[in-house]
Amino acid sequence: MGFPLTLYSSAQIIGNAAPGYSSEQATAALEDVFHQTMPPEMGFDYMGMSRQEQKAREGIPSWVIFAVSLLFVFLILAALYESWSLPFSVLLSTPIAVAGAFGLLWLRRAVLSMIFPAFMVQIDNDVYSQIGLVMLIGLAAKNAILIVEFAKEQHEVYGKSVVDAALEGARLRLRPILMTSFAFVLGCVPLFIATGAGSVGRQIMGTAVIGGMLAATGIAIFIIPALYVLVERVAGLGQHETEQVAAIPQPMPVEGH
Repeated sequence: MGFPLTLYSSAQIIGNAAPGYSSEQATAALEDVFHQTMPPEMGFDYMGMSRQEQKAREGIPSWVIFAVSLLFVFLILAALYESWSLPFSVLLSTPIAVAGAFGLLWLRRAVLSMIFPAFMVQIDNDVYSQIGLVMLIGLAAKNAILIVEFAKEQHEVYGKSVVDAALEGARLRLRPILMTSFAFVLGCVPLFIATGAGSVGRQIMGTAVIGGMLAATGIAIFIIPALYVLVERVAGLGQHETEQVAAIPQPMPVEGH
């Protein structure tokens, strides 16, 4: 004996977020309207990318993934160079790359909104841009390592001052940084101008990575030497204070008469 098959009437709704609103805000507003206007016996579900977004929100938040990525890069650099100060000098330049990624995403969306209708502009901060941000941690750190590692060697091995070592590292490593950075940016241009099925995800990822690399190359290379000098002076000050405390002579016991 089989169970009777129950069929439910359904309607498919296709929508898009208004300019300036994320897909999460759009789905929240849609659910709000549904609960206010539909009877309680009716339900809803998501399909396609919206369904995948709902599943992703049930997992680990994106900021946790970004923080864990930074932590692992920090620990790897600390173990590689046997120093706690050098990873700080390297990773403090990461926010500049992140700002560049968001800046180019916003600029591209603003320019496209002037040319095309709002429903055709799908450049958002979604999972593709977040993947690009995780990539930028390593890419921005690579530029900083080229300067900081050389400056640290000049300071500790050859006895140059922290400022002279930072300037020398920035001057000698400028060409390798520009060569590798622009090569990577040009390699991401096909993502930036992608067309066809699934092109929006590639465009968002390419935009985020290119914007971050341009900021890390055009701005961060001038700030990394200053960050290195700042971190080394703070670390050296703490070490100097520790040595002074260790050098304080202990009082000798007085023999009783």
